Amino acid sequence: MNDAFPTDISPERWATGDALGLPLPADAETLREGGAEWLTRAFHAMGSLAPDNRVTAITRCQGFAQGGTGAKALLSVTYEKPGADLAEDLFVKFSRNFADASMDGARFHMGPEIRFAALSRMPDFPVAVPRCLFADYQAESGTGVLITERIAFGRDGIEPQYEKCMDHVMPEPLAHYRALIGTLARLAGSHKGGRLPEYVSSEFPFDHAKALASDRLPYTPQQVANRVARYAQFAEELPQLLPPEIRTPAFIADLGQGAALFQTHEDAIKRFLHAEPDLIALCHWNANSDNGWYWRDASGDLQCGLLDWGSVGQMHVAMTLWGCLSSAELWMWRDHLDALLALFVAEYAAAGGPAVDRAELRTHLLLYTAMMGLCWLMDAPPRVRREVPELALCTGPLDPRITASETARVQLQMMTNFLAFWQREDLTGTLARLFAAV
Repeated sequence: MNDAFPTDISPERWATGDALGLPLPADAETLREGGAEWLTRAFHAMGSLAPDNRVTAITRCQGFAQGGTGAKALLSVTYEKPGADLAEDLFVKFSRNFADASMDGARFHMGPEIRFAALSRMPDFPVAVPRCLFADYQAESGTGVLITERIAFGRDGIEPQYEKCMDHVMPEPLAHYRALIGTLARLAGSHKGGRLPEYVSSEFPFDHAKALASDRLPYTPQQVANRVARYAQFAEELPQLLPPEIRTPAFIADLGQGAALFQTHEDAIKRFLHAEPDLIALCHWNANSDNGWYWRDASGDLQCGLLDWGSVGQMHVAMTLWGCLSSAELWMWRDHLDALLALFVAEYAAAGGPAVDRAELRTHLLLYTAMMGLCWLMDAPPRVRREVPELALCTGPLDPRITASETARVQLQMMTNFLAFWQREDLTGTLARLFAAV
Protein backbone atom coordinates (compact mmCIF):
# COMPACT_ATOMS: atom_id res chain seq x y z
CA MET A 1 0.00 0.00 0.00
CA ASN A 2 1.22 3.48 -0.81
CA ASP A 3 2.74 5.25 2.22
CA ALA A 4 0.36 8.17 1.63
CA PHE A 5 -2.47 6.01 2.93
CA PRO A 6 -3.12 5.15 6.58
CA THR A 7 -1.23 2.21 8.05
CA ASP A 8 -3.07 1.99 11.37
CA ILE A 9 -6.28 0.50 9.92
CA SER A 10 -6.87 -3.25 9.73
CA PRO A 11 -5.68 -4.74 6.42
CA GLU A 12 -9.21 -6.10 6.07
CA ARG A 13 -10.33 -2.52 5.43
CA TRP A 14 -8.10 -2.10 2.35
CA ALA A 15 -7.85 -4.25 -0.75
CA THR A 16 -6.28 -3.80 -4.17
CA GLY A 17 -8.60 -3.45 -7.15
CA ASP A 18 -8.21 -6.02 -9.89
CA ALA A 19 -8.86 -3.60 -12.78
CA LEU A 20 -7.04 -0.41 -11.77
CA GLY A 21 -4.59 -1.66 -9.14
CA LEU A 22 -5.47 1.04 -6.59
CA PRO A 23 -6.10 0.48 -2.88
CA LEU A 24 -9.82 0.08 -2.24
CA PRO A 25 -11.39 1.33 1.00
CA ALA A 26 -13.84 -1.23 2.32
CA ASP A 27 -16.05 1.11 4.36
CA ALA A 28 -16.88 4.76 4.95
CA GLU A 29 -14.40 5.20 7.77
CA THR A 30 -11.57 3.95 5.60
CA LEU A 31 -12.68 6.17 2.72
CA ARG A 32 -12.53 9.18 5.05
CA GLU A 33 -8.99 8.18 6.03
CA GLY A 34 -7.96 7.92 2.38
CA GLY A 35 -9.38 11.40 1.94
CA ALA A 36 -9.25 13.74 -1.01
CA GLU A 37 -5.91 12.32 -2.13
CA TRP A 38 -7.34 8.84 -2.60
CA LEU A 39 -10.41 10.17 -4.39
CA THR A 40 -8.24 12.21 -6.75
CA ARG A 41 -6.16 9.18 -7.65
CA ALA A 42 -9.27 7.03 -8.06
CA PHE A 43 -11.09 9.50 -10.30
CA HIS A 44 -7.97 10.07 -12.40
CA ALA A 45 -7.51 6.32 -12.86
CA MET A 46 -11.15 5.94 -13.92
CA GLY A 47 -10.95 8.89 -16.31
CA SER A 48 -13.82 10.70 -14.57
CA LEU A 49 -11.66 13.67 -13.50
CA ALA A 50 -9.31 15.63 -15.76
CA PRO A 51 -5.59 15.10 -15.04
CA ASP A 52 -5.15 18.80 -14.22
CA ASN A 53 -7.96 18.79 -11.64
CA ARG A 54 -8.21 17.28 -8.18
CA VAL A 55 -10.55 16.70 -5.26
CA THR A 56 -9.67 19.26 -2.62
CA ALA A 57 -11.83 18.15 0.32
CA ILE A 58 -14.41 15.72 1.58
CA THR A 59 -17.20 17.79 3.13
CA ARG A 60 -19.45 14.85 3.97
CA CYS A 61 -18.92 11.10 4.28
CA GLN A 62 -21.88 9.61 6.12
CA GLY A 63 -21.99 5.83 6.19
CA PHE A 64 -25.18 3.81 6.56
CA ALA A 65 -26.30 0.21 6.09
CA GLN A 66 -29.88 0.59 4.88
CA GLY A 67 -31.11 -1.77 2.20
CA GLY A 68 -29.35 -4.44 0.21
CA THR A 69 -26.22 -6.16 1.46
CA GLY A 70 -23.13 -3.93 1.48
CA ALA A 71 -22.80 -0.71 3.45
CA LYS A 72 -23.41 2.64 1.74
CA ALA A 73 -22.28 6.24 2.20
CA LEU A 74 -23.41 9.71 1.21
CA LEU A 75 -20.30 11.54 0.03
CA SER A 76 -19.85 15.21 -0.84
CA VAL A 77 -16.63 16.71 -2.20
CA THR A 78 -15.13 19.91 -3.57
CA TYR A 79 -12.88 20.25 -6.60
CA GLU A 80 -9.99 22.56 -7.40
CA LYS A 81 -11.75 23.39 -10.69
CA PRO A 82 -15.49 22.98 -10.20
CA GLY A 83 -17.65 22.50 -13.26
CA ALA A 84 -21.23 21.81 -14.23
CA ASP A 85 -20.18 18.32 -15.34
CA LEU A 86 -18.58 17.47 -11.98
CA ALA A 87 -21.00 16.07 -9.42
CA GLU A 88 -20.19 17.16 -5.88
CA ASP A 89 -22.87 15.08 -4.16
CA LEU A 90 -22.02 11.42 -4.59
CA PHE A 91 -23.24 7.99 -3.55
CA VAL A 92 -20.87 5.23 -2.46
CA LYS A 93 -21.70 1.54 -2.38
CA PHE A 94 -19.35 -0.90 -0.67
CA SER A 95 -19.51 -4.65 -1.12
CA ARG A 96 -18.55 -5.19 2.52
CA ASN A 97 -20.79 -4.89 5.56
CA PHE A 98 -18.75 -5.31 8.74
CA ALA A 99 -21.82 -4.74 10.94
CA ASP A 100 -23.71 -7.77 9.59
CA ALA A 101 -21.87 -11.02 8.90
CA SER A 102 -24.71 -12.53 6.87
CA MET A 103 -24.90 -9.50 4.58
CA ASP A 104 -21.11 -9.38 4.33
CA GLY A 105 -21.27 -12.96 3.07
CA ALA A 106 -23.04 -11.68 -0.05
CA ARG A 107 -20.13 -9.39 -0.99
CA PHE A 108 -19.10 -11.58 -3.92
CA HIS A 109 -22.25 -10.57 -5.83
CA MET A 110 -20.87 -7.08 -6.48
CA GLY A 111 -18.39 -8.06 -9.19
CA PRO A 112 -20.89 -7.85 -12.09
CA GLU A 113 -22.22 -4.51 -10.81
CA ILE A 114 -18.69 -3.07 -10.85
CA ARG A 115 -18.11 -4.28 -14.41
CA PHE A 116 -21.48 -2.88 -15.48
CA ALA A 117 -20.68 0.52 -13.97
CA ALA A 118 -17.55 0.68 -16.10
CA LEU A 119 -19.55 -0.39 -19.18
CA SER A 120 -22.16 2.32 -18.53
CA ARG A 121 -19.54 5.02 -19.10
CA MET A 122 -19.57 4.31 -22.85
CA PRO A 123 -20.98 7.11 -25.04
CA ASP A 124 -24.69 6.85 -25.84
CA PHE A 125 -25.34 4.09 -23.34
CA PRO A 126 -28.92 2.96 -24.08
CA VAL A 127 -30.40 3.48 -20.60
CA ALA A 128 -29.97 6.12 -17.91
CA VAL A 129 -27.83 5.06 -14.95
CA PRO A 130 -26.11 7.20 -12.29
CA ARG A 131 -22.84 8.48 -13.78
CA CYS A 132 -19.96 6.37 -12.52
CA LEU A 133 -16.90 8.17 -11.15
CA PHE A 134 -15.09 5.11 -9.82
CA ALA A 135 -15.63 1.35 -9.71
CA ASP A 136 -13.27 -1.49 -8.87
CA TYR A 137 -13.37 -4.84 -7.16
CA GLN A 138 -11.01 -7.45 -5.76
CA ALA A 139 -12.43 -10.86 -6.57
CA GLU A 140 -10.25 -12.74 -4.08
CA SER A 141 -11.64 -10.94 -1.02
CA GLY A 142 -14.95 -9.78 -2.48
CA THR A 143 -14.04 -6.18 -1.64
CA GLY A 144 -15.41 -3.56 -3.99
CA VAL A 145 -16.37 0.08 -4.07
CA LEU A 146 -18.63 1.96 -6.48
CA ILE A 147 -18.88 5.77 -6.51
CA THR A 148 -21.55 7.44 -8.62
CA GLU A 149 -23.34 10.73 -8.83
CA ARG A 150 -26.17 10.96 -6.30
CA ILE A 151 -29.65 11.15 -7.79
CA ALA A 152 -31.41 14.31 -6.54
CA PHE A 153 -34.72 12.74 -5.61
CA GLY A 154 -37.47 15.32 -5.22
CA ARG A 155 -35.44 18.11 -6.84
CA ASP A 156 -34.72 19.58 -10.26
CA GLY A 157 -37.61 17.80 -11.95
CA ILE A 158 -36.81 14.36 -10.49
CA GLU A 159 -39.65 12.69 -8.62
CA PRO A 160 -39.27 11.55 -4.99
CA GLN A 161 -37.94 8.05 -4.46
CA TYR A 162 -40.64 5.41 -4.10
CA GLU A 163 -40.48 2.55 -1.64
CA LYS A 164 -40.76 -1.11 -2.66
CA CYS A 165 -44.32 -2.52 -2.57
CA MET A 166 -45.81 0.89 -1.77
CA ASP A 167 -47.34 1.59 -5.17
CA HIS A 168 -50.60 2.75 -3.59
CA VAL A 169 -48.87 6.04 -2.75
CA MET A 170 -47.23 6.38 -6.18
CA PRO A 171 -48.91 8.75 -8.66
CA GLU A 172 -49.80 7.05 -11.95
CA PRO A 173 -48.29 3.65 -11.16
CA LEU A 174 -49.11 2.23 -14.61
CA ALA A 175 -47.15 5.02 -16.30
CA HIS A 176 -44.19 4.31 -14.01
CA TYR A 177 -44.23 0.58 -14.81
CA ARG A 178 -44.44 1.33 -18.51
CA ALA A 179 -41.35 3.52 -18.15
CA LEU A 180 -39.56 0.78 -16.18
CA ILE A 181 -40.40 -1.99 -18.63
CA GLY A 182 -39.49 0.11 -21.64
CA THR A 183 -36.09 0.80 -20.07
CA LEU A 184 -35.50 -2.88 -19.31
CA ALA A 185 -36.42 -3.85 -22.87
CA ARG A 186 -34.14 -1.17 -24.33
CA LEU A 187 -31.09 -2.51 -22.49
CA ALA A 188 -31.83 -6.14 -23.37
CA GLY A 189 -32.61 -5.31 -27.00
CA SER A 190 -29.46 -3.18 -27.36
CA HIS A 191 -27.39 -6.12 -26.19
CA LYS A 192 -29.10 -8.60 -28.53
CA GLY A 193 -28.83 -6.14 -31.41
CA GLY A 194 -25.06 -5.78 -31.05
CA ARG A 195 -25.25 -2.16 -29.91
CA LEU A 196 -23.03 -2.76 -26.88
CA PRO A 197 -19.27 -3.46 -27.03
CA GLU A 198 -18.18 -6.95 -28.02
CA TYR A 199 -16.54 -7.52 -24.64
CA VAL A 200 -19.99 -7.67 -22.99
CA SER A 201 -20.17 -11.37 -23.88
CA SER A 202 -16.95 -12.11 -22.01
CA GLU A 203 -17.59 -9.72 -19.13
CA PHE A 204 -21.15 -10.99 -18.65
CA PRO A 205 -21.16 -14.54 -20.02
CA PHE A 206 -24.32 -16.61 -19.95
CA ASP A 207 -23.53 -19.79 -18.03
CA HIS A 208 -26.11 -22.28 -19.24
CA ALA A 209 -25.15 -24.93 -16.69
CA LYS A 210 -25.35 -22.41 -13.85
CA ALA A 211 -28.76 -21.21 -15.05
CA LEU A 212 -30.05 -24.79 -14.98
CA ALA A 213 -28.67 -25.30 -11.47
CA SER A 214 -29.79 -22.01 -9.91
CA ASP A 215 -33.01 -21.23 -8.04
CA ARG A 216 -33.71 -24.88 -7.33
CA LEU A 217 -36.43 -25.85 -4.91
CA PRO A 218 -34.50 -26.29 -1.65
CA TYR A 219 -37.07 -28.67 -0.14
CA THR A 220 -37.98 -32.34 -0.14
CA PRO A 221 -41.43 -33.26 -1.48
CA GLN A 222 -42.69 -33.52 2.11
CA GLN A 223 -41.31 -30.08 2.93
CA VAL A 224 -43.09 -28.64 -0.11
CA ALA A 225 -46.34 -30.23 1.07
CA ASN A 226 -45.75 -28.85 4.57
CA ARG A 227 -45.33 -25.33 3.17
CA VAL A 228 -48.55 -25.60 1.20
CA ALA A 229 -50.32 -26.73 4.40
CA ARG A 230 -48.78 -23.82 6.30
CA TYR A 231 -50.01 -21.40 3.65
CA ALA A 232 -53.49 -22.94 3.91
CA GLN A 233 -53.50 -22.25 7.64
CA PHE A 234 -52.33 -18.67 7.00
CA ALA A 235 -55.13 -18.15 4.47
CA GLU A 236 -57.75 -19.61 6.84
CA GLU A 237 -56.66 -17.55 9.84
CA LEU A 238 -55.99 -14.27 7.98
CA PRO A 239 -58.41 -14.11 5.04
CA GLN A 240 -58.47 -10.30 5.09
CA LEU A 241 -54.85 -10.22 3.89
CA LEU A 242 -55.41 -12.23 0.69
CA PRO A 243 -57.68 -12.02 -2.36
CA PRO A 244 -60.47 -14.62 -2.22
CA GLU A 245 -59.35 -16.58 -5.29
CA ILE A 246 -56.12 -17.76 -3.64
CA ARG A 247 -57.58 -18.88 -0.34
CA THR A 248 -60.25 -21.32 -1.49
CA PRO A 249 -59.86 -25.04 -0.70
CA ALA A 250 -59.92 -25.77 -4.44
CA PHE A 251 -57.00 -23.45 -5.14
CA ILE A 252 -54.97 -24.72 -2.21
CA ALA A 253 -55.45 -28.29 -3.42
CA ASP A 254 -54.39 -27.16 -6.90
CA LEU A 255 -51.33 -25.43 -5.41
CA GLY A 256 -50.26 -28.64 -3.70
CA GLN A 257 -50.73 -30.65 -6.88
CA GLY A 258 -48.95 -28.10 -9.03
CA ALA A 259 -46.03 -27.66 -6.62
CA ALA A 260 -45.46 -31.41 -6.62
CA LEU A 261 -45.68 -31.48 -10.43
CA PHE A 262 -43.23 -28.60 -10.72
CA GLN A 263 -40.78 -30.38 -8.43
CA THR A 264 -41.06 -33.59 -10.44
CA HIS A 265 -40.31 -31.79 -13.71
CA GLU A 266 -37.99 -29.10 -12.37
CA ASP A 267 -35.03 -30.04 -14.57
CA ALA A 268 -37.18 -30.21 -17.70
CA ILE A 269 -38.76 -26.83 -16.88
CA LYS A 270 -35.30 -25.28 -16.54
CA ARG A 271 -34.23 -26.76 -19.89
CA PHE A 272 -37.42 -25.49 -21.53
CA LEU A 273 -36.91 -21.97 -20.17
CA HIS A 274 -33.31 -21.67 -21.28
CA ALA A 275 -33.55 -23.36 -24.67
CA GLU A 276 -34.49 -20.18 -26.57
CA PRO A 277 -31.48 -17.89 -27.12
CA ASP A 278 -33.72 -15.01 -28.23
CA LEU A 279 -34.97 -14.76 -24.62
CA ILE A 280 -31.51 -14.55 -23.02
CA ALA A 281 -30.01 -11.05 -22.79
CA LEU A 282 -28.13 -8.60 -20.59
CA CYS A 283 -30.70 -7.55 -17.98
CA HIS A 284 -31.27 -5.76 -14.70
CA TRP A 285 -32.10 -8.41 -12.11
CA ASN A 286 -34.23 -6.50 -9.61
CA ALA A 287 -35.98 -3.51 -11.18
CA ASN A 288 -38.65 -2.97 -8.54
CA SER A 289 -40.07 0.53 -8.60
CA ASP A 290 -37.73 1.63 -5.78
CA ASN A 291 -34.72 0.91 -8.00
CA GLY A 292 -35.74 3.49 -10.56
CA TRP A 293 -35.78 7.25 -10.72
CA TYR A 294 -38.26 9.18 -12.81
CA TRP A 295 -38.62 12.51 -14.58
CA ARG A 296 -40.63 14.10 -17.40
CA ASP A 297 -38.89 14.92 -20.67
CA ALA A 298 -39.53 18.05 -22.74
CA SER A 299 -42.63 16.42 -24.26
CA GLY A 300 -44.03 15.56 -20.84
CA ASP A 301 -43.39 11.82 -21.22
CA LEU A 302 -42.29 9.92 -18.13
CA GLN A 303 -38.69 8.66 -18.33
CA CYS A 304 -36.87 6.22 -16.08
CA GLY A 305 -33.32 5.53 -15.01
CA LEU A 306 -32.20 2.47 -13.09
CA LEU A 307 -30.26 2.04 -9.85
CA ASP A 308 -28.80 -0.96 -7.99
CA TRP A 309 -27.29 -3.17 -10.68
CA GLY A 310 -26.30 -6.00 -8.33
CA SER A 311 -26.26 -9.40 -10.09
CA VAL A 312 -26.62 -7.76 -13.52
CA GLY A 313 -25.81 -10.18 -16.30
CA GLN A 314 -27.17 -12.25 -19.13
CA MET A 315 -30.36 -13.97 -18.00
CA HIS A 316 -33.81 -14.94 -19.19
CA VAL A 317 -35.83 -11.81 -19.91
CA ALA A 318 -38.64 -13.31 -17.81
CA MET A 319 -36.35 -12.79 -14.82
CA THR A 320 -36.09 -9.06 -15.47
CA LEU A 321 -39.89 -8.90 -15.89
CA TRP A 322 -40.49 -10.77 -12.63
CA GLY A 323 -37.89 -8.60 -10.91
CA CYS A 324 -39.87 -5.55 -12.02
CA LEU A 325 -43.47 -6.71 -11.62
CA SER A 326 -43.08 -8.76 -8.44
CA SER A 327 -43.59 -5.62 -6.34
CA ALA A 328 -46.53 -4.25 -8.36
CA GLU A 329 -50.05 -4.32 -7.00
CA LEU A 330 -52.35 -7.15 -7.99
CA TRP A 331 -54.48 -5.03 -10.33
CA MET A 332 -51.41 -4.34 -12.45
CA TRP A 333 -50.99 -8.05 -13.16
CA ARG A 334 -54.70 -8.65 -13.61
CA ASP A 335 -55.60 -5.70 -15.84
CA HIS A 336 -52.43 -4.66 -17.65
CA LEU A 337 -50.04 -7.59 -18.00
CA ASP A 338 -50.76 -8.24 -21.68
CA ALA A 339 -50.21 -4.57 -22.54
CA LEU A 340 -46.98 -4.45 -20.54
CA LEU A 341 -45.67 -7.61 -22.21
CA ALA A 342 -46.61 -6.17 -25.62
CA LEU A 343 -44.65 -3.03 -24.70
CA PHE A 344 -41.61 -5.11 -23.75
CA VAL A 345 -41.80 -7.08 -27.01
CA ALA A 346 -42.06 -3.89 -29.09
CA GLU A 347 -39.26 -2.03 -27.29
CA TYR A 348 -37.03 -5.12 -27.31
CA ALA A 349 -37.30 -5.33 -31.10
CA ALA A 350 -37.02 -1.56 -31.60
CA ALA A 351 -33.71 -1.54 -29.70
CA GLY A 352 -32.29 -4.21 -32.01
CA GLY A 353 -33.46 -7.41 -30.34
CA PRO A 354 -35.25 -10.28 -32.06
CA ALA A 355 -39.00 -10.50 -32.59
CA VAL A 356 -40.55 -12.38 -29.66
CA ASP A 357 -44.03 -13.86 -29.46
CA ARG A 358 -45.97 -12.22 -26.63
CA ALA A 359 -47.93 -15.38 -25.75
CA GLU A 360 -44.71 -17.39 -25.56
CA LEU A 361 -43.16 -14.73 -23.32
CA ARG A 362 -46.23 -14.88 -21.07
CA THR A 363 -45.83 -18.65 -20.67
CA HIS A 364 -42.16 -18.25 -19.84
CA LEU A 365 -43.01 -15.55 -17.30
CA LEU A 366 -45.56 -17.88 -15.71
CA LEU A 367 -42.98 -20.65 -15.31
CA TYR A 368 -40.33 -18.24 -14.04
CA THR A 369 -42.76 -16.74 -11.54
CA ALA A 370 -43.63 -20.21 -10.27
CA MET A 371 -39.96 -21.10 -9.95
CA MET A 372 -39.11 -17.95 -8.01
CA GLY A 373 -42.23 -18.22 -5.88
CA LEU A 374 -41.72 -21.84 -4.91
CA CYS A 375 -38.04 -21.23 -4.16
CA TRP A 376 -38.28 -17.98 -2.22
CA LEU A 377 -41.85 -17.13 -1.21
CA MET A 378 -43.37 -20.22 0.36
CA ASP A 379 -41.73 -19.16 3.62
CA ALA A 380 -43.49 -15.78 3.50
CA PRO A 381 -46.26 -16.65 6.00
CA PRO A 382 -43.95 -17.16 9.01
CA ARG A 383 -41.81 -14.20 8.01
CA VAL A 384 -44.83 -11.91 7.91
CA ARG A 385 -46.04 -13.26 11.24
CA ARG A 386 -42.67 -12.59 12.86
CA GLU A 387 -42.55 -9.04 11.55
CA VAL A 388 -46.09 -8.10 12.64
CA PRO A 389 -47.08 -9.60 16.00
CA GLU A 390 -50.57 -8.05 15.75
CA LEU A 391 -51.20 -9.53 12.30
CA ALA A 392 -54.66 -10.83 13.26
CA LEU A 393 -55.76 -7.27 14.02
CA CYS A 394 -54.69 -5.93 10.62
CA THR A 395 -57.58 -4.93 8.37
CA GLY A 396 -55.86 -5.76 5.08
CA PRO A 397 -52.50 -5.91 3.29
CA LEU A 398 -52.20 -2.12 3.39
CA ASP A 399 -52.74 -1.92 7.14
CA PRO A 400 -50.10 0.48 8.54
CA ARG A 401 -48.72 -2.26 10.78
CA ILE A 402 -47.83 -4.23 7.66
CA THR A 403 -46.67 -1.40 5.43
CA ALA A 404 -44.38 -0.10 8.20
CA SER A 405 -42.27 -3.24 7.82
CA GLU A 406 -40.50 -3.60 4.47
CA THR A 407 -40.04 -7.33 5.03
CA ALA A 408 -43.71 -7.91 5.85
CA ARG A 409 -45.20 -5.87 3.02
CA VAL A 410 -42.72 -7.17 0.42
CA GLN A 411 -43.13 -10.82 1.38
CA LEU A 412 -46.92 -10.54 1.46
CA GLN A 413 -47.22 -8.61 -1.82
CA MET A 414 -44.84 -10.82 -3.77
CA MET A 415 -46.37 -14.03 -2.44
CA THR A 416 -49.83 -12.74 -3.39
CA ASN A 417 -48.68 -11.85 -6.92
CA PHE A 418 -47.06 -15.24 -7.40
CA LEU A 419 -50.09 -17.21 -6.21
CA ALA A 420 -52.68 -15.06 -7.99
CA PHE A 421 -50.80 -15.40 -11.29
CA TRP A 422 -50.61 -19.16 -10.70
CA GLN A 423 -54.37 -19.32 -10.11
CA ARG A 424 -55.36 -17.03 -12.99
CA GLU A 425 -53.12 -18.73 -15.57
CA ASP A 426 -53.79 -22.29 -14.36
CA LEU A 427 -50.14 -23.15 -13.84
CA THR A 428 -50.97 -26.69 -12.76
CA GLY A 429 -52.88 -27.28 -15.99
CA THR A 430 -50.07 -25.67 -18.00
CA LEU A 431 -47.53 -28.04 -16.46
CA ALA A 432 -49.79 -31.03 -17.04
CA ARG A 433 -50.14 -30.11 -20.73
CA LEU A 434 -46.41 -29.45 -21.19
CA PHE A 435 -45.44 -32.79 -19.70
CA ALA A 436 -48.41 -34.93 -20.72
CA ALA A 437 -46.17 -37.24 -22.73
CA VAL A 438 -43.38 -37.43 -20.17
